[in-house]
Amino acid sequence: MINRNVLSVTKRILLAGVLASSIRVSTVGAQSAAPSVQPPVAAAPYHFQQSRAPRRATIYYDLVWGLDSLRVKTVESGEIIRFTYHVIDANKAKALNDKKAVPVLIDPQARVKLVIPELEQVGQLRQSSTVIAGRSYWMAFSNSGRLVKRGDRVNVEIGPFHANGLVVE
Repeated sequence: MINRNVLSVTKRILLAGVLASSIRVSTVGAQSAAPSVQPPVAAAPYHFQQSRAPRRATIYYDLVWGLDSLRVKTVESGEIIRFTYHVIDANKAKALNDKKAVPVLIDPQARVKLVIPELEQVGQLRQSSTVIAGRSYWMAFSNSGRLVKRGDRVNVEIGPFHANGLVVE
C-alpha cells in the first residue's frame, strides 16, 4: 500500500508543475501583446592587454639606455601619439635627443609608420635639448587618419634605440 503522505506530496508537486507551466504560457501571450524588445547583445570578448613593460624590458632600458617610464599615449582626440620617457643616466640617453636621428613610431597591426611633424614656426614636435638626468622628455607623432588606436602595440625607433611592444594608452 502507498503511504498517504507520499501520495499527497506527489499530488502537490504535480499541481505546482501544472501551475508553473500555465503561468509561463500566460506570460508568453502577454509578452506578444507588448512592444517587442530585442534580446541583449552579447558583449565582445575582453582580451587582457598588459599596459606595463615586462620587468626584463624595464631593466634593459635602465641599464643600456638610462631610461625609465616609457609611455605611448593618444592625445588630441587620437590625432597625435605622444611618446614620453624619463632619463636616469644622461650619458646613455643622449642618442634619443640627437637631432640627426629620425624618430619613427611603427604599428605592425595597422601597417603604418608615423613620423614627427615639422611645423613652420615651431619646428619638430620633440625635445632635442641637452639631456639632463631626472627629467622627462617627449616627442609627438602625427596620427592623421587615426590609424593607431588605444591598445595597439607599437615600436619606437630613434636611431640605434628600439623600444618594441609598447602599448598605446
